[in-house]
Amino acid sequence: MTGRQGPAASEQFDASIVGSVRPAPPLDAELAAALAALGDLSGARLTAENLAVQRARDTASRPRPTADELRADGRYVVEELRVPGTEDRPDAALVYARPADATGPLPVLYYLHGGGMIMGNAWSVLPRILRDWSGPLGLAVVSVEYRLAPATPYPGPLEDCHAGLLWTVDRADALGIDAGRVVIGGKSAGGGLAAALTLLNRDRGDGPAPVGQLLLCPMLDDRLDSPSAHQCAGVGLWDRASTAVAWQAYLRDECGASDLPPYAAPARATDLGGLPPTYIDVGSAETFRDENVDYAHGIWRAGGDAELHVWPGAFHGFDSVAPAAALSREARDTRTRWLGRILGRARPQ
Repeated sequence: MTGRQGPAASEQFDASIVGSVRPAPPLDAELAAALAALGDLSGARLTAENLAVQRARDTASRPRPTADELRADGRYVVEELRVPGTEDRPDAALVYARPADATGPLPVLYYLHGGGMIMGNAWSVLPRILRDWSGPLGLAVVSVEYRLAPATPYPGPLEDCHAGLLWTVDRADALGIDAGRVVIGGKSAGGGLAAALTLLNRDRGDGPAPVGQLLLCPMLDDRLDSPSAHQCAGVGLWDRASTAVAWQAYLRDECGASDLPPYAAPARATDLGGLPPTYIDVGSAETFRDENVDYAHGIWRAGGDAELHVWPGAFHGFDSVAPAAALSREARDTRTRWLGRILGRARPQ
């Protein structure tokens, strides 16, 4: 043994935890009905062998809009930007959007998409972000097209995100954004990358001082040995089994290493001091519940500001599966209120 658990990390766990595992919390009735309506798809799990199939399914379920579609008949300005690469990193793509009628330097949400770091794209997340946040709050949005694992493992995707952040704030005047009002955010794997980027930005000291980080059900811990990781196995569309495949694709032989840096898996951080105000939300019936709660506790213990919401009876990605459910609407409204408050942008009533 080298201290690296590798691909089998998800199977090497504390037997005392497994022996005491109780059933997962019951699902919210509306969410359970939406999940049941998916039929066999609700039980599909990611494996190394079906990654190509799952990517194709993900692409079909989250079609990539064109820039013209995102412009919505002129309501938004939308541009694809290129961040020059280096010897070690190719050019990176960013999608920049803002309300067309907004004036003055705008606060900016620097957003990292989900998909287990192996799927997804910078474009498909934008319709909801523009509708829910950019338009109502008058925000600019920069969505990052980072490279995906397994073709590009850690630290490649994170370095793409970091390079894009520096490039964006360096061109704040040209983009019409306020470099003093940046929120770093993301969902699922994108939430994990957002947490890692915030840590990296803090420690390198070469980027902006973000005013907040928005972490939506973030994927933080490659060890997958929390009580919720075991308790919620088989619940929802994404559980411990799929997460283990994603971490292995991203970290390769470093997955489970005792000396893994926090920039690779933010739950490994021993110092969560000096972070901006943080919003974390997660479902009570999902794998990431306990690692997310622990992350909030770590920020509080370090004297920081964290707002934590654990949505009762929610599985991973519940608001995407059942957007009209009461719990989904409440979650979206709560996120919007926090974002508006942290940026000083009141949402119109």
